[in-house]
Parts: sequence; C-alpha cells; structure tokens
Amino acid sequence: MSSQGRREEFVILFGLTLTQLVYGAYFVFLSRVLNLGINLLFLVVAGNLVTFVLLAPFSVALERKKWPKKVSAWLMLQLVLISLGGGTAFQVLMLMGIKKTSPAIASAMPNLSPGFIFIIAACFKFEKVDIRCNYSRAKIVGTLMCLTGATAMSFLQSSPASTPLMSPSSSLTGGPPAAADGDWTVGCICLLSAVFILSCTVVLQAATMNEFPTPLSLCSITSLMGAFFTAVVQIATERKIDVGSPDVGAGIVACIVLLGSIAAGGCLAFQTWCIKKRGPVLVSVFSPVGTVCAAILSVLTLGQLLSKGRYV
Repeated sequence: MSSQGRREEFVILFGLTLTQLVYGAYFVFLSRVLNLGINLLFLVVAGNLVTFVLLAPFSVALERKKWPKKVSAWLMLQLVLISLGGGTAFQVLMLMGIKKTSPAIASAMPNLSPGFIFIIAACFKFEKVDIRCNYSRAKIVGTLMCLTGATAMSFLQSSPASTPLMSPSSSLTGGPPAAADGDWTVGCICLLSAVFILSCTVVLQAATMNEFPTPLSLCSITSLMGAFFTAVVQIATERKIDVGSPDVGAGIVACIVLLGSIAAGGCLAFQTWCIKKRGPVLVSVFSPVGTVCAAILSVLTLGQLLSKGRYV
C-alpha cells in the first residue's frame, strides 16, 4: 500500500471513530433537548434546512464540475427515496425513540445496522460474500458482534421507573410506571424501524454514488428535500409549522439547530464519503463506538445507570 493509501486509510478509520463519538454525544444532547418540549417535526425541518445551508456552498465550490449534465428520472427517484428515508422517516423515528427510551439505547440500536446493511448489500450484489475468504468471515463476525452488543445494551439498560427523570410521586402509583413501560416498548419499535430505514438508505446512497459521485452535493440536496417533505407532513398533521413548547425561545432553537446540524451534517457528509471509498458495511461497523460514548455520558450527565433486568 502506498503512503497516500495509508494516509487515506488512517483518515477513514480515525474519522469514523470520531464520527461515532460525536454521534454518541449528540444523542445525549438530543435527549436533554427533547425534554424542553420542542416539536419533533419542527426540529427535523430546521435541522435539515441548516444542514443544507452549511453544505451547499462547499458542494458548489468543490463538486460542481462532477455534477451530471442531465438528471435522469432514476436518479431523481433515488434522491427522493434517500431524502424520505434519511431526511424524514429516519430522523423522526429516531427522535421519537430517543424521547421514549434513553440515549444509550438510541445509540445501541444502530449497531443492528451492519447486519441489515450486510444482508441488503449482499442481496443486491453491492457486497461480495465468500465464506472461504477471511475478509468475508471477518465481516460476518463483526456483524454478529454488533448484534450481540445491541442486544446486551437492551438487557443492561435500567428501566424508566428507576431513572431520576421520573418524579417521586410517580413511583407511588401504579399508572405512570405502566405508561413508561409502554412508552419504552414504543420507543424501541421506533428505533428499530429507524435503523432498518437507515440501513436501506445507506445501501441506496452507495448505489446512487455510482451515478452521482458527489457526497457533499448528495447530502445537501437530500437535506433540502427532507426538510420540504417533513414540513409537508407537519402542515398536513398539525396545520402549521410549530416549534412546540411556548417556553422555547428563538435563540434556544437557533442554538440547538445550529449545533445539531454542524455535528450531524458534518458527520453525515464524512460518512457518505467513506461509503464511496470503502462501502456501507465498513462504515456501519463503527457504530458500537457511539454506543459506548452515549452510555458513559448518560451515566455522567443524566444519571441513567446500567443494570440487569431490563428486557426489551
């Protein structure tokens, strides 16, 4: 391997590790933000718009010459599906899951994505599988480790009734804890659905990059389309674009959206570039790093301890 190849390999491995650390901290940050009462759909709309504003100038400056001269109907369909999956459905379901469970569980569920992505990519011939090849065996073992890690986190996560976020009066009655358990189950279903949608979106991104090899442009375009689709959903369901809680001011919203978009948008763009270079499976294998980071930060900032006996 040449020195340039080694540098690129180091950048990819170090960058993916750092990306997952940022994601882990971002999940904990979102958990505290959602407690303020911000509307989930509004948060997705604003986040996608800011991501587009941040990435669009770089995509124009760096990738304009690589844009296709003609946008085919198939490419447009791919962009629509990516924006609906990654820009709308995944983010809404993930935020609902974080709100109803915990940052540790929310960051553990994406560990299932290597399994989903590996199966989907293999079915569509994006990933070569040869059981006689050590590389394929390593991928299979890594996938099993990710699945085991996600399952272990579900068993070790403390129950909602034992967390400091529950009020003392709630523990004295029978109703609220049951509701919390119900919310926990719904939250896990939302997270599982989000991970499956994300897995399909990642594989679709890898396919789209063959025709549209511009990761920054791809992220900026799908973010803008995702903001539009999410806004349509909010208007259709709530008749207006609403922040949510009246206690949340414009300054707080701007700070939350800006920080979130810088973190999520930057990480998303880097991951898209890594997908182009090394494929979707390698990118997804780094998910456990974010889980460990979120679990540690949850203990330090939210007091959500890991304990035996929580079954999801």
